Amino acid sequence: MQNSKLVGVQKTLSPVLRAKALDNRLPDPILGDEYAEQAMRRLDPDYDKRRFGTSQMGLAAVVRAKVHDDWGRSFLADHPDAVVLHLGCGLDARVYRIDPPATVDWYDLDYPAIIELREQLLPSREHYTLVGSSVTDPTWLDRIPRDRPVLMIAEGLVPYLTEAELRRLLTSVVDAFPTGQIQFDTVSVWARRTSKWDPTLRRYDTRFHSGFDNPAELAEWHPRLEFVDEEPMNDSPLLMAKAPKNVRRMFRLLNLVPGMKRSTRIVRFRF
Repeated sequence: MQNSKLVGVQKTLSPVLRAKALDNRLPDPILGDEYAEQAMRRLDPDYDKRRFGTSQMGLAAVVRAKVHDDWGRSFLADHPDAVVLHLGCGLDARVYRIDPPATVDWYDLDYPAIIELREQLLPSREHYTLVGSSVTDPTWLDRIPRDRPVLMIAEGLVPYLTEAELRRLLTSVVDAFPTGQIQFDTVSVWARRTSKWDPTLRRYDTRFHSGFDNPAELAEWHPRLEFVDEEPMNDSPLLMAKAPKNVRRMFRLLNLVPGMKRSTRIVRFRF
């Protein structure tokens, strides 16, 4: 099963989904995402014969998803009436992994071609809405109820936005809701600059467009926005615990390079 409508960065959803599918086949999976495995099998029956997913890149993608899931669960435990904005959702089955209560309204947003593919591969559920739109089109927010706490999750999205696009997105969400949590992963300035030579990104004819050495400073973009914390990915305890010995050694060596340890981070803000 293929979808020729996907272009550029949209095509990166397949290797990330493959990593989550392969994780589900392990005796002790990190995510345990059966939906990822089912969807990947329909997309590519031979997906488990390819290398990506068992590599350090695939492992990092799964660990990143786990951190986002855990932060999201924590927020929803305290705000069971929240609205969830899962931006750049791709084919991620986060709504099924977290399985929020019926008091939560969940919105998965991505390009129309990706939403069309989701409808073919993943089941529907109550209090769950698909929105086919570019995240940079401000009109998508008009469809969302704004009188409740909001949880905005943007996994694997922000580096592909320009700084101006990210600023508009963050300020629009903060202006639209009374309170909430915003979480996303970002890369360093060095990682952005060198992304043009990254072989994985080049394969999909894309690159990063924003990077921040101190993402806490993004809180200055809005007077209500407050930086909470961050989790560097390259020395994540879960990553080190799950990685094979040779991969752990590789990450430890890379983290000795100035700037590498904090080149990829998940950050959390509140307002």
